[in-house]
Amino acid sequence: MSASPRVPVAIGWFALGYFACYLPYSALTKALSLGALPGMTAGLPGFVLLPSTALATLVGMFAYLAWSGAFQHAGRRRFGPVSLPWPGRWTFLSGLCTTGIIATTTLAYTFDGTSIVFMMLLMRGGVLVLAPLVDAVSGRHVTWPSRVALGVSLVALLVATGPGADPRLSLAAGLDWAVYVVSYFVRLRFMSRLAKNHVPGARERYFVEEQMVAAPALVVLLALWAFAGVGGAAEQLREGFTGMFSRPTLAVEVAVGLFSQGSGIFGGLVLLDARENTFTVPINRASSVFAGVGATVVLSAWLGLPGVGVRELAGAALVTVAVAVLAAPGVLAARRKRTASLSLPPAS
Repeated sequence: MSASPRVPVAIGWFALGYFACYLPYSALTKALSLGALPGMTAGLPGFVLLPSTALATLVGMFAYLAWSGAFQHAGRRRFGPVSLPWPGRWTFLSGLCTTGIIATTTLAYTFDGTSIVFMMLLMRGGVLVLAPLVDAVSGRHVTWPSRVALGVSLVALLVATGPGADPRLSLAAGLDWAVYVVSYFVRLRFMSRLAKNHVPGARERYFVEEQMVAAPALVVLLALWAFAGVGGAAEQLREGFTGMFSRPTLAVEVAVGLFSQGSGIFGGLVLLDARENTFTVPINRASSVFAGVGATVVLSAWLGLPGVGVRELAGAALVTVAVAVLAAPGVLAARRKRTASLSLPPAS
């Protein structure tokens, strides 16, 4: 059985870090795709943008793991006299799923006619539906605040995308969403099996091994597709690799990749909390939805792009209620503990 639901300091800070990275990541990605930044004459297609951001993500990943000393938690494999950090079979597969999540998330904010908040709510809603399914398959107990928060989060999705909304979704955007959701299902299943427990070192090892795989695999797959593939996507990827250093937006593209890596770090730490997915997924999803609303507001004020609609604001408000439901048991428990300590007689 999982621990009683509460939002401790650690997961709260991780969620805040996720929000702080995701807001500029989504805003800058949308601005680049629209060509809305000062000095741009045309937008960058999603596949042109992927190579530079993937390389920046790769550099950011290795820099973070080296700086934090996280490599010490990884498994090891010896090659002659040299012992190197090495992922296990399941963390390798989970890392590949994370590769799919990184790519589809970046592409999601580059589709014409689809707002940041709508695409975000659609993708987050899909993962919210997955959370109790993964818990059921994994045999995990789901507490009542998690159930209530999940229900409120799903209502938020329906409000923002229901009748009267403008749910423009191209075939490419729909395929992007499908790959994103399937990748998350497999990833959450592996997390539940290997890392969402109280075994010392399990979470740390899973986190670093998954991170070691995701960004390098993304760069390798994009390079193979670019230089061995055919069709419009391959041509755009080749342009992304060969033309990145001649584009005046390279610094912004690098920033997108670094913020993407930051989102991956903080978002992964939220999901790896030992409690049920029906608890951790709404916290993770709420942070990104708030970031999407913030990014839309920033783009509207800065570049004159369309602002946040009433339905999207209502959806974000309901997500706030879901987070409050998750936090309430921990806040009430802390208050009871404090009241009990104040009522104790002084020691003689």
